[in-house]
Amino acid sequence: MTLRHFPADSRKYCYTLGVISRTRYLLRATFLYGNFDNNNVYPKFDISVGATHWSTIVISDANTIESIELIFLASSPTISVCLSNATTGQPFISTLELRQFNGSIYYTEYENQFYLSVSARINFGADSEDPVRYPDDPFDRIWESDSVKKANYLVDVASGTEKVSTHMPIDVSIDEMPPQKVMQNAVVGTSGTLTYRLNLDGFPGFGWAVTYFAEIEDLKPTESRKFRLVLPGHPDMSKAVVNIQENAHGKYRLYQPGYPNISLPFVLSFRFGKTSDSTKGPLLNAMEINKYLEKNDGSSDAEVIASVISLYASADWAQEGGDPCLPVPWSWLQCNSDERPRIVKISLSSKNLTGNIPSDLLKLNGLVELWLDRNSLTGSIPDFTGCRDLEIIHLENNQLTGELPSSLLNLPNLRELYVQNNLLSGTVPSGLLNDKIVLNYSGNLNLREGGRRGKRIDIIIGSSVGAAVLGIATIVSCLFIRRGRRSPNQEQLRVRPPVQRLVSTFNDTPAEGAYCFKFFEIEDATKKFEKKIGSGGFGVVYYGKMKDGKEIAVKVLTSNSYQGKREFSNEVTLLSRIHHRNLVQFLGFCQEEGKSMLVYEFMHNGTLKEHLYGPLTRGRSINWIKRLEIAEDAAKGIEYLHTGCVPAIIHRDLKTSNILLDKNMRAKVSDFGLSKLAVDGASHVSSIVRGTVGYLDPEYYISQQLTDKSDVYSFGVILLELVSGQEAISNESFGVNCRNIVQWAKMHIESGDIQGIIDPSLHDEYDIQSMWKIAEKALMCVQPHGHMRPSISEVLKEIQDAILIEREAVTVREGNSDDMSKNSVHSSLNLGPLQLGGTENYLSLDESVARPTAR
Repeated sequence: MTLRHFPADSRKYCYTLGVISRTRYLLRATFLYGNFDNNNVYPKFDISVGATHWSTIVISDANTIESIELIFLASSPTISVCLSNATTGQPFISTLELRQFNGSIYYTEYENQFYLSVSARINFGADSEDPVRYPDDPFDRIWESDSVKKANYLVDVASGTEKVSTHMPIDVSIDEMPPQKVMQNAVVGTSGTLTYRLNLDGFPGFGWAVTYFAEIEDLKPTESRKFRLVLPGHPDMSKAVVNIQENAHGKYRLYQPGYPNISLPFVLSFRFGKTSDSTKGPLLNAMEINKYLEKNDGSSDAEVIASVISLYASADWAQEGGDPCLPVPWSWLQCNSDERPRIVKISLSSKNLTGNIPSDLLKLNGLVELWLDRNSLTGSIPDFTGCRDLEIIHLENNQLTGELPSSLLNLPNLRELYVQNNLLSGTVPSGLLNDKIVLNYSGNLNLREGGRRGKRIDIIIGSSVGAAVLGIATIVSCLFIRRGRRSPNQEQLRVRPPVQRLVSTFNDTPAEGAYCFKFFEIEDATKKFEKKIGSGGFGVVYYGKMKDGKEIAVKVLTSNSYQGKREFSNEVTLLSRIHHRNLVQFLGFCQEEGKSMLVYEFMHNGTLKEHLYGPLTRGRSINWIKRLEIAEDAAKGIEYLHTGCVPAIIHRDLKTSNILLDKNMRAKVSDFGLSKLAVDGASHVSSIVRGTVGYLDPEYYISQQLTDKSDVYSFGVILLELVSGQEAISNESFGVNCRNIVQWAKMHIESGDIQGIIDPSLHDEYDIQSMWKIAEKALMCVQPHGHMRPSISEVLKEIQDAILIEREAVTVREGNSDDMSKNSVHSSLNLGPLQLGGTENYLSLDESVARPTAR
């Protein structure tokens, strides 16, 4: 019920925990939003372990606890957990837990390169919905009950599945030592099979997966329990026969078979089936699946900079924690974008630094800028030769003594040197007195030079703005010149022309920055409105081509009603302030000859609606990967409206006919006539209900309270259309007493029959995992209440995950499996050494495995 939150800025905020090197730990973080900021804006931010990105925390319900876990081998005396990169809301954290393991528990051959990110830990046959943890588990692992289907999306339980339990003690003193309470429960497939389908957070990818067995039933001498793990398409996986009592060398003893290196999909279907000579069905006590998370080595300069800050351990600026550069740099430095980033700028101005300039700074051989001005540094200026990339050095306003060293001439890129107001003495090296270096050494009473040379100040005028502006610019530039040198940021003074503001003649339309077309321009471009390319509630859309060859679409308002003019004003106002590659580009407007017109870029491939079930299909349909890419483009546009605009914009009329496709089939969101600005600090906007039947949020319809989740509902309908190829509303397609795609799709998906809604025109050319991922996320989007729906940012992430799954599947379907390691989502793991266990421990699941059985 308590939390700590942090500013949504460019910094990272870290906790540093003490650990014992070469010891394994469980790290757990939990997050309960609870609307602590009274904004009801669900946060989205990143959490990292040192330089390694751990997870993106996406809050979709204010009252649900989000929990993530990591298993790691400590390689240093501390580990840092950092929050950063908030895209919505503020970063926050409720609990952070560190649990030490004993001995070789969770040992893998790859632990020096990878963490284990916990994806599923399930207690089968649990006697309640409560999880098992400490004190039943001495390591405080959380074993989720299989009765809580939502926790792991565990579905498709085979008929004949029954729970069994015992009070007898279980010997669990080997391997990962699962708790006795977990092992005293199990499920048994009395009909001969145990079948489940499981959604794995963080997958597809490589992982560590084990099952936990203990024989807890009393078998008669004539009874036996033998079974196999059955994975369709992988007959080798079904060869090994499990006989729990025999494998564990007795009853009530742990047997833990598993795969230390296995490739798993997002949707994992698994089945245990009894052998023909077995009298008893299979038994399962528990299962655990973890994903390999590749460690990031972090900044190349981490050790060097750690030595620097150790000199100022009590200073506030030295407390930021984590890696200096990743996932975001500390506030007082900048890093380059190399795979192992280097520090390129240090800015420690006015930080109360004392003593000599830290010698470790001289080891930063990628350093470009060094700002140590306005401190109390003493001693001499060191030899910076090791920092050959240095361009700018600020040492002014300190108490440095000695000479200005000639070693500065060894810096080939040096262009600015500021040492004024110190206690330097001697002669300025003549090599520093040239036109290539800006030098300021004033205020050093005992420092002199053999001769001075002036410096030219360039004044660049952006347009002809008159001699008066030129004169003022010259005066301003001269104010910064000292001893014939330029100021640090005065290399070129640019005077820009004033920006022309174009305002519409329609009083309610402050079209700042929008171009006002003349009617004759529109008439010429459209050849007197010759070619009609569309129509809607607003009016008619015409094709046009400007004199410079730019193709345009002109939307002409047909209604002169107050409502029509208000929608026109609304769209001009909004479009003048939003710009994004996934929003149709607004070029300007025209209000002449009694007409109101909006001018857009021309979208060559029409609307998404036409490609799904309109005239543009022409017997052909866009494939699944293209549908996913269109969904991604549209979601990015909506995410910009919801999170990138201040205040946020709610579209209010999302539908397939308002998603347009350009010549490259990239999608852009259009038609903002009904859009509304969200009110800062308010959870909703009260408004008269507007929208399109089939896409309209039922909660908004009832309450007349508009939120961004109303757009999410509409987008969920669009996702269902992409999956099914069906219209949102139909009198024929959905069967008796059903006209709505949401009701129809929900019935099929929740019963495990996704095949019943997939567009037949896709011809089975898709990966069922990606299809399930989108279908399930679509159902979350169309939940009846807004607080139950995800944010558009969370939906976008799921779409991007589905695209990765599908692209890998396309590679396989095209017969390029030999190249898959180069192009797949797994390639980033660099898993060469992970395959040391041999092919018997390697598994890649295809779509036949992920196809769920009926309930």
